[in-house]
Amino acid sequence: MNILLISTYELGRQPFGLASPAAWLRKNGHRVSCLDLSREALSEQAVREARLIAFYVPMHTATRLTLELVKPIRAGNSDAHLCAYGLYAPLAAESLRAHGMESLLGGEFEQALVDLAGHLSGSSALPQIHALDSNISLARLRFLTPDRSDLPALKNYAHLVTPEPEHRVVGYTEASRGCKHLCRHCPIVPVYNGVFRIVDRDVVLADIRQQVNSGAQHITFGDPDFFNGVGHTMPLVEALHQEFPRLTYDVTIKIEHLRRDAKLLPKLRETGCLFIVSAVESLDDGILEKLQKGHTRADFLHVVEDCRRAGIVLQPTFLPFTPWTTFENYLDLLAELRRLDLVGAVAPVQLAVRLLVTAGSRLLEMPDIRERAQPYDRKSLAYPWRHCDPELDRLCEDLQRVVEEGEKAKESREQIFETIWRTAHRAAGCVEEAKREFRTEGSRAVLYLNEPWYC
Repeated sequence: MNILLISTYELGRQPFGLASPAAWLRKNGHRVSCLDLSREALSEQAVREARLIAFYVPMHTATRLTLELVKPIRAGNSDAHLCAYGLYAPLAAESLRAHGMESLLGGEFEQALVDLAGHLSGSSALPQIHALDSNISLARLRFLTPDRSDLPALKNYAHLVTPEPEHRVVGYTEASRGCKHLCRHCPIVPVYNGVFRIVDRDVVLADIRQQVNSGAQHITFGDPDFFNGVGHTMPLVEALHQEFPRLTYDVTIKIEHLRRDAKLLPKLRETGCLFIVSAVESLDDGILEKLQKGHTRADFLHVVEDCRRAGIVLQPTFLPFTPWTTFENYLDLLAELRRLDLVGAVAPVQLAVRLLVTAGSRLLEMPDIRERAQPYDRKSLAYPWRHCDPELDRLCEDLQRVVEEGEKAKESREQIFETIWRTAHRAAGCVEEAKREFRTEGSRAVLYLNEPWYC
């Protein structure tokens, strides 16, 4: 059977979410085409010939882009079975169904896609658990090496920006999925609910090996938290370094885990880890408690120093605009980033992110969220909310424009931060501070991917 797998957006990475199911489906005898629409045009022929068209929806932005595609794809093929798979398939179920999506597969989706394809081709009955409806599978799968054979070349994707003249080609893989933690705002939680699943070490290494052979000089591990299972990931990076001593990598780790396992930081650096992304979200302990992040402001400050001692760049991400944000704690965040010399380590968009309340979010357990939330909006795929102070909503919108315009003008992170600083202080009524001569003291050279993390 002809199957078309489509990715609309995956942070500038070559999509694991196409390569992995492609291997499973091809092993089962299906003819699979993969299209990454962030890097290539939609193929009318591939659409026309497909019996099953499956959209990979790992995040909010990818899902909204997918919704815009359904109508033209249906016009090009009125008979194909449409499926959405990935983290946001169950989270955006209402919107996806309304747009004509017939199957929704969340969680561990590879076997579910094989089952669906077998059912549609008439070669097998569809298991009852996969009835053509919203479905979340947390089954323990034996993964296959992803098949990246028909994806755009790695050189077309995000690259590593370094102080050196040459940028490094970046590959991407996953050593685990899901997460042990239950942070209130995290979209992983309604799907995995504290469960995490590992990808066999041999499969991860084989996937990295084929990407190195295709030119990768650096690998991003896309695990929600690389330290969810240190007994799996630390031997993995040691084996990786032994085979590819010049290869570097980056990982995502919670502040809570970085505090607990600070002793492992030197080993990460020794095996080639250049930077760690960590979802800090806020420096306000009250907000961190509401989000159930599991760390404090003091923990974050400790981790900054621990990473610097280990020679690893910490790249914090933030969720600065919440119903509990005040001008005071927002300006405090900016001041601390300057004091800690982290301006260059923070993607400017991270200073303009607004809390997203998805379907199934644990945020809806909170009375103050329920009071502020409006009815679910199928277009935005979320419950809209307004701050009690309209000036903070206005500031968030203004800063999003500042970031967009600064990036279009190819301004540096430091230049955009300066505009954010002045805009925020003017909005807060701190006119003199907004006018004061601005300098980012001793700005450190940092490493980062040229397409920053976003949801």
